[in-house]
Amino acid sequence: MAEATSAPILTLRQIDKFFGDINAVERVSLEIQEGEFFTVVGPSGSGKTTLIRLLVGMDKPTNGDILLRGKRINDVPANRRPTCMVFQSLALFPHMTVGQNVEYPLKCRNRPKPERRERALACLKVAHLPESYYDRPVTQCSGGERQRVALARALAFDPEILFFDEPLSAIDFRLRKTLEKELKDIQRETGKTFVYITHSLEEAMVMSDRIAVMRNGRIAQIGTPREIYTSPNSRFVSEFMGEVNTLPVVVDDSGEVVCESLNLRLPLPASLPRDKRSGSLVIRPEDLRFARDGEGLIRGTVFNEYLLGSRVQYQIRVGATTLLVEQLRDTDTAMLRDQSVALTFTPTESMLFLE
Repeated sequence: MAEATSAPILTLRQIDKFFGDINAVERVSLEIQEGEFFTVVGPSGSGKTTLIRLLVGMDKPTNGDILLRGKRINDVPANRRPTCMVFQSLALFPHMTVGQNVEYPLKCRNRPKPERRERALACLKVAHLPESYYDRPVTQCSGGERQRVALARALAFDPEILFFDEPLSAIDFRLRKTLEKELKDIQRETGKTFVYITHSLEEAMVMSDRIAVMRNGRIAQIGTPREIYTSPNSRFVSEFMGEVNTLPVVVDDSGEVVCESLNLRLPLPASLPRDKRSGSLVIRPEDLRFARDGEGLIRGTVFNEYLLGSRVQYQIRVGATTLLVEQLRDTDTAMLRDQSVALTFTPTESMLFLE
């Protein structure tokens, strides 16, 4: 990834996009560095697809400016921008071979045939497709192979920025995991700037240098995957970034945080405002630990367990409250259904959001 001190390749300044009375994108400002894998993630209706349409040039912003290397490009149409889009539908030409699909942007530029073939073969190699695929009808390619053909075609265009609109959403889980790693490797090998749109948290975490989380047309938080996961700035971001235990709390007159559902009292962190009286305590499942009798802060009963590959997740009932506890599968601590257990956690590893 490019150094954070370098000039951004793409800048958004206070971007709005209205569709009638609906504000699909609202006051969005961000900078994307050259050579960065930047992902925009959010739930359905958050505005991420509208945002990428603005970046590509398929729509114009209602307000604000989009700058490419410092030059305003609001009114530059998509076909005149040095960028390329890989769509969810891939938009491959079914009547063409793999090689013809990859060569198409070069043919539009009137490049000579030998140059087109040489470039296409080079891009197929980068996209992890063998040279023998050059003459194969694209209709005879599998879903994953078509993904690679679409990527090779985008690379043949030699854009400054590649945009991706949920290109892996229709791929089965096992292949998607492979393609996630391949995309990250290809981005590193080529040094291209990738801007990726997805609703999948796992895709964003695996591939990205930085992530922008969107909600209701706004940017909720921008940071590295580690920053957003370990230091979310809101309850929404913490819940969006994975399964969590969210518990209602109040701040009493003594300044302590009271979680009645777990019969807990915790000190109010000095960094939080003193004028808020309620909110949520958020504890990630991996931050809850089983403890020996007498050492636990919380007592409950094992209700169920879920095997998650290398991890195991337990559902613990604490009165009317259900907690999720997660640990490595090879841990010596194995729990049985209906077993009474004690749980503990480090308060500084939890998250407290006051409203």
